[in-house]
Amino acid sequence: MTTIDQIIAEKIGSWYVGEWPIGNFFLCLIAMVLSVILCGAIGIERERRGRSAGLRTHLLVGMGSCLIMIISIYGFPQAFQERRDVARLAAGIITGVGFLGAGTIIYRNSGAKGLTTAATIWITMAIGLACGSMNFILATGGTILMLLVLVLFRRIEARLNKKSPLVIIQSKDNYPVVASLIMIAEEMDCSVNELQVGHLESGALEITFYAISHSKDFDVTELIKRLQAVDGVIYVSLLNSHKA
Repeated sequence: MTTIDQIIAEKIGSWYVGEWPIGNFFLCLIAMVLSVILCGAIGIERERRGRSAGLRTHLLVGMGSCLIMIISIYGFPQAFQERRDVARLAAGIITGVGFLGAGTIIYRNSGAKGLTTAATIWITMAIGLACGSMNFILATGGTILMLLVLVLFRRIEARLNKKSPLVIIQSKDNYPVVASLIMIAEEMDCSVNELQVGHLESGALEITFYAISHSKDFDVTELIKRLQAVDGVIYVSLLNSHKA
């Protein structure tokens, strides 16, 4: 099956000026410029959220993936055309960028942070590969859908998290904070899931748990206020609003 992208690439690729085949040059130029625009749009969204991997990181990943894909297609002498594997370099990019994305993930007792940013780096690589392989419409459509997920679904996720917030409590040692926590949760008709208790270097305790609500009237703000009033509690915070 021939796609619209392939038809566009064939039309542009057939351009000649005299004996000079300039079509491939324009294809590569369009691919690089488009990768900058699309991957830059994703990087701007991450930059506005204050993430560790922002505009420049996403631009470099997208442009690098695009450039390597172009080299894989056009960068080998004619003598190697029949023996080369175009997909080999792309497979290497997928593995390498996977390690790069893993570097943005931070794990603590309270859970993992940076998973969304790691995913955007990985998908930015895919968009760069799509541009480099001259799949311009696919790359553009993928970028639009990705931005919709990052912007619109964030609001949906925020609403869902109100019913199951991840709560972090830091408290002094030798205080029955967990017992008070369970009692407050029962009074507010919610369950305490995945409870974890760890010691910090300062000697304090860090308690994390998911508060699963069973009531439509559940108010996470009220839960935080009541937990802050417990003897021995230093502070209480939510991780959900910062996990992306």
